[in-house]
Amino acid sequence: MDLLTDLILQAIASPWLYVTMFAVALVDGFFPPIPSETLLVAAAAVAASTGDPQLSTLGAAAAAGAVIGDNIAFAIGRRTGTTRFAWMRRPRVARAFARAGGALERRGAALILGARFIPVGRVAVNVSAGALAYPWRRFAALTVAAGVCWAAYSIAIGLLAGAWLKDQPLLSAGFGVVLALALGLLIDRLVALRSRRAALSPGAAASRLTG
Repeated sequence: MDLLTDLILQAIASPWLYVTMFAVALVDGFFPPIPSETLLVAAAAVAASTGDPQLSTLGAAAAAGAVIGDNIAFAIGRRTGTTRFAWMRRPRVARAFARAGGALERRGAALILGARFIPVGRVAVNVSAGALAYPWRRFAALTVAAGVCWAAYSIAIGLLAGAWLKDQPLLSAGFGVVLALALGLLIDRLVALRSRRAALSPGAAASRLTG
């Protein structure tokens, strides 16, 4: 974590921050270990304390990277499926793919929009959408909306942390990152709970019996 924190702080202080933000958000769209939310929230928290960087440019770079990254994940799914790479077969990722595949058929639009806020979940949903031949034009439009909302949400968290811990940019960045991770975990748990309830509903049970 210390190394990750140092790298994030170096990125925020770099004149290449906006390029870095774009690149990190892009890669995070198909490789979940890259911490795009962490960088965006921390940069926004520092901006709230110091006035730098420019939030509009930062948000645009993050949203653009997220949209392109999500569509790369879709293309990977269309080309390779959901089991080709070792990281895709990890238990947590495999479970996410299984949930995403079933849910896409029932509520694709809501799932694609919501999954953008869950690091592993968005990769699973987007790769599954490609593998299951979800209509790309519809998918692309949804990723634009999701990317913009995700960037605004992450910046809002950073601004909240920066306003609360004003004139303490490093502490506000750390608090913002912790808050973002906690909210992401909460969203992930709520989605999983909703999926389990849907699977246990009378309609789902009837479908399994008649299928």
